[in-house]
Amino acid sequence: MGAHGSNLDEILAEDMHHWYNKFMRESPSGLITLFELKTMLQMQGMTEEASSYVDQVFYTFDMDGDGYIDFVEYIAAVSLLLKGAINQKLKWYFKLFDQDGNGKIDKEEMETIFKAIQDITRSYEVPPEEIVTLIYERIDVNNEGELTLEEFITGAKDHPDIMEMLTKMMDLTQVLEIIVNGQKKPGQA
Repeated sequence: MGAHGSNLDEILAEDMHHWYNKFMRESPSGLITLFELKTMLQMQGMTEEASSYVDQVFYTFDMDGDGYIDFVEYIAAVSLLLKGAINQKLKWYFKLFDQDGNGKIDKEEMETIFKAIQDITRSYEVPPEEIVTLIYERIDVNNEGELTLEEFITGAKDHPDIMEMLTKMMDLTQVLEIIVNGQKKPGQA
């Protein structure tokens, strides 16, 4: 995780009460809505794919499905992304990719997420189509054009290069730092 990881590790190591106070300053209601998350991330003018990706991230963090990310859900999400075991992270990635919730990831779903990530990070080094083609060539052993959770986890673990690529592409430390460090919302002094 490089420099981002060490910074967030320090944030997590802070006294929980202090961290809770930071969260409450940014979100006085104790809840973050999808709109507030997009405002924090300065999503104005982003592509439809980028907006859809943030929606998907929000809904995977909103573990009880009530339309809000509360402090407990936020801590759980941060902890998963920073400290979670490989299997936990891969399951979360899978859930994020599986936009229609059918238990399988098709090429279009994966490509959409990678395009969105590139729009948010403004990093366009490798076209999403190439990334998806590589992943499916290596992991989709049955050539069905879709991956189950088991295929996805096994394939990522069996191919360190793909695991590294997924880890880099799915790194949300920048998003988490914006939320935790309290990037000023438009109009705030």
